[in-house]
Amino acid sequence: MLRERIRTAGINLKGTLRAIRDSKVPARVVQSNAGLLGVALTGTLILVAVFAPEVAPHDPIAQNYDATNQPPSLEHPFGTDRFGRDVFSRVIHGTRWALGLGISILVFQILLGVTLGLVAGYYGGLVEAAIMRLVDVMLAIPGIVLALAIAGMMGGGIFPLVVALAAVGWRGFARLVRGDVKSVMEDEYIEAAEAAAVSDVRIMLRHVLPNASASIIVYATLTLPAVILQVAALSFLGMGVNPPTPEWGAIIEAGRDQLQTEWWISTFPGLAIMITVIGFNALGDALRDALDPKQSRPL
Repeated sequence: MLRERIRTAGINLKGTLRAIRDSKVPARVVQSNAGLLGVALTGTLILVAVFAPEVAPHDPIAQNYDATNQPPSLEHPFGTDRFGRDVFSRVIHGTRWALGLGISILVFQILLGVTLGLVAGYYGGLVEAAIMRLVDVMLAIPGIVLALAIAGMMGGGIFPLVVALAAVGWRGFARLVRGDVKSVMEDEYIEAAEAAAVSDVRIMLRHVLPNASASIIVYATLTLPAVILQVAALSFLGMGVNPPTPEWGAIIEAGRDQLQTEWWISTFPGLAIMITVIGFNALGDALRDALDPKQSRPL
């Protein structure tokens, strides 16, 4: 789905690095409604994550049995849970966990996927066939199912969570980069670099990779909310971040048995996930259109 959105956007790979450095790109992003929405939401989320201790009025893991299961109020805007913990403070600190884990996992996915995609596209032949067959086999298995299996075998927790999602998320980056690399391999400057006996690594990093940078940036922006959703899903299923850590999926799981009575415990972290997904998707769409304004569409 994400690859199709990028493909239909028609991002021009030639001169991509120059387009990214173009000072007009940020202006183009905020000129659209989607861009303004994305910048506003993601900017707010980042600020909340950075200044979580200052924004949160209470300790997110401190228990207060005199204030258990209280509905939203002035003292507790999002209410409290069964242990008397302030849900608002837990959701605020959960932003740190969501963005921190999401970005960390995304970095590993990019490093692995881009590396394999570069190697496959550049060398071709048996190397490309082997890598792309591996990608095809892994894409045949739903990512969340594969991540659950890996996390389950490793026993759950933060490290298994990172490994599991990094192990399944690189596939899209590899296929995307491989396609971009193949599109520039016949260009004259690549042939000139090869004729000048420039090393393969230098050609890939200096001449080939920059032409795929726009696609990588857009794809990464659109992938981050999916990663955050996967982190929350695995934590909800008990295979990710464990209580009492204030992670959104774990908070939702803690309140799932009380939805009929204490609805606020699970509702507000769910809304936080929804806002995050909307924000990064809007930003990704705006970046895509800014890098190729001929294909831009009004929101």
